[in-house]
Amino acid sequence: MTEHAETALARARAAGALDHVETWIFDLDNTLYPPRCRLFDQVDQRMGAFIADALDLDPVTARTLQKKYYYEYGTTLRGLMLEHRIPPEAFLDYVHDIDLSAVLPSTALDQALAALPGRKLVFTNGSEPHARRVLERLGITRHFDAIIDIVASDFIPKPEPDPYDKLIKVHDVDPVRAVMVEDIARNLEPAYARGMTTVWLRHADDWAHPPAGADYIHHIIDDLDVWLAAIRTASAAMREPSLRS
Repeated sequence: MTEHAETALARARAAGALDHVETWIFDLDNTLYPPRCRLFDQVDQRMGAFIADALDLDPVTARTLQKKYYYEYGTTLRGLMLEHRIPPEAFLDYVHDIDLSAVLPSTALDQALAALPGRKLVFTNGSEPHARRVLERLGITRHFDAIIDIVASDFIPKPEPDPYDKLIKVHDVDPVRAVMVEDIARNLEPAYARGMTTVWLRHADDWAHPPAGADYIHHIIDDLDVWLAAIRTASAAMREPSLRS
């Protein structure tokens, strides 16, 4: 059942169950901004161009290798590092040199985050400079205590388990008092295994969907702004006697 399909009472109870949360962990791309911005289309094209230039390949061969490494290693970058000793900084700088004009300031998201109690962290397979540029475009930088990027994760991408364990240790996160929000369902499985509440922001592409029978997602939502705003409203409503019965 999606957020929009729930009854008001059920939504209130579901959100009220999040009153214990101390830390909110958000993916960046296609999560804090909507997929319609199409930023990854630019990144995808620049990855192919980088590979073609760095390895002296034609565009078709470069793209085939790009996708091969993504599926084998979790990120194209990790494949390039392990197979070709490509310097990660050069790759990250190049692929994230994109036009962010499609990302507009979000007053709704800014207000929803401001009303949300607890720490907020960004956990991304991208780079910190890219994340900061996006947060600035959205107008929400002030809400986040830290950005855990691919560099901080020792270039090991989600959903490998090590980055989650490092995040928990370095940032002193109590998993059972943490929520993780992601648009790629498989990235939530390690969070669930560590005791976090998991929220999948539904993505249109099949590759981002959970496999059949997946049991590691607590909440499925369609609009992050709406869901975050509902948490405050529902938590207040849960304190009303009529909703506690």
